[in-house]
Amino acid sequence: MADELAVQLMQRYQSLYSQRQVWESHWQEIADYVVPRKADVTKKRTDGDKRTELIFDSTAIHAAELMSASLHGMLTNAATRWFSLRYRDRTLDENDQAKEWLESVEDDMYLAFNRSNFQEQIHELYHDLICFGTGTMFIEADPESQIRFSTKHCAEVFLSEDDKGRVDTIFRKFNMPARAVKQRFGEETLDNKIINRAKKNPYDQVSLIHAVYPRDERDTTRTDNKNMQFASVFIDPESKTVLSESGFEEFPYVAPRFLKASFEIGYGRSPAMTALPDIKMLNKMCEVTIRAAQKQVDPPLMVPDDGFMLPIRTVPGGLNFYRSGTRDRLEPLNIGANNPLGLNMEEQRRRSIESAFYVDQLIMSQGPQMTATEVVQRTEEKMRLLGPVLGRLQAELLQPMITRVYNLMVRQKAFNAAPDFMRDSDIEIEYVSPLAKAQRAGDIQSALRMIELFMPLSQIDQSAMDYIDIDGMAKYLLKVLGVPATTVRGADQVDQIRENRQQAEEAAATDQQTLQYLEAAGAAAPAYRALEG
Repeated sequence: MADELAVQLMQRYQSLYSQRQVWESHWQEIADYVVPRKADVTKKRTDGDKRTELIFDSTAIHAAELMSASLHGMLTNAATRWFSLRYRDRTLDENDQAKEWLESVEDDMYLAFNRSNFQEQIHELYHDLICFGTGTMFIEADPESQIRFSTKHCAEVFLSEDDKGRVDTIFRKFNMPARAVKQRFGEETLDNKIINRAKKNPYDQVSLIHAVYPRDERDTTRTDNKNMQFASVFIDPESKTVLSESGFEEFPYVAPRFLKASFEIGYGRSPAMTALPDIKMLNKMCEVTIRAAQKQVDPPLMVPDDGFMLPIRTVPGGLNFYRSGTRDRLEPLNIGANNPLGLNMEEQRRRSIESAFYVDQLIMSQGPQMTATEVVQRTEEKMRLLGPVLGRLQAELLQPMITRVYNLMVRQKAFNAAPDFMRDSDIEIEYVSPLAKAQRAGDIQSALRMIELFMPLSQIDQSAMDYIDIDGMAKYLLKVLGVPATTVRGADQVDQIRENRQQAEEAAATDQQTLQYLEAAGAAAPAYRALEG
């Protein structure tokens, strides 16, 4: 018998399905030309089959792979720190104990990211983002690796937004073997059809729907699964029954969009969509050019209607007999092909495709006369050009993902106990990835340029340097460069070092003064003795 909740959620699913249908044909076309391994949005294909029958040029495929790998390296590189934590109350940032605890939290979170399957799943998300415009990743606790990440195919997910334009509802339709459904949900919740399939054909695929959405009506005084902020409901769409109902304390998905039109709800647009006309044109050009090249290499023959014994043999070493004395001959048909023109047009389309995927920004051409400084400056300039991409990814990917992982680890009691004086302090996220650092590189250059300009002025008048707070500049540079707190001395240590230095300088000055007195006394002694004599 159908459940009332399941019926309501199936109506929501049908509404989201209708809204997404226009996108599906667009995604399928992109997948056919750019990411053929995922070309089963509207087409149902067999696992392991060939999916490149429409592709005659792989420029778009390589450009998408290059851009996804570049975003991975610039935003979430496993070899470098790409985020840090700081206190909203800036006075705590000056407290050594508070800073050390927060850095230990960062270390534990990096260990959790590296211990999990994060690296392969985030790369898959970047690829979906670049090709389909929308990436979807599910984040959950895992008893083995602490945190588990799972990137979902765009064909599985159906999105909706809240009043602020943030994705807060995801319905996911997916398949699971019948035996796995039985193991996960138990026979008591399953329809008899699924139970029988699990017995007779345990590896048959069963379609399920997982709905995650905000609970608008809940008892906020209770913290059980059915009163959490977000509902989590598994449904059997065939029998319209609820298999399980629980919840999440925060939204478990991240669903970033590469670009998004303000009037479009849910789904984003991508570089692949921008380049799709050029991609299709280039593949058609290559197909025609290949046919033209074949005709030139193995041209059609003009054969006289009489005088030759058929069949005509065109294989190497073939013998063709003709009537002696005739002047007729076999001649190739001149088709007048202009392959260089076709190749030039193809190259224009390739450059246009690469530009849509930011290839010219991601691959820096190096001239023979470039200095190391010029290389750094050009790298920073090209990375800053991706700034608009960084802004959206910070808001829709990095911030909710880091927050979700932090909250999961807090509930797992994975962090050391916080000092009593800061237990209720709010924490903020700061991004220190290579791309984020490149965007702030201009601030560093401005600060260093200011010192460079002030030095000549200080030689004329030392009071000019009074405008510069050297301590403040040092703290600012350490912050912008993302230097670990454990490698930087605290304010108390710096004060002690300066006090010791001042005492040493005063002692040295006293010793120098005493020495001068002694030297003066030694010089005056002969004259004093002469006066006494």
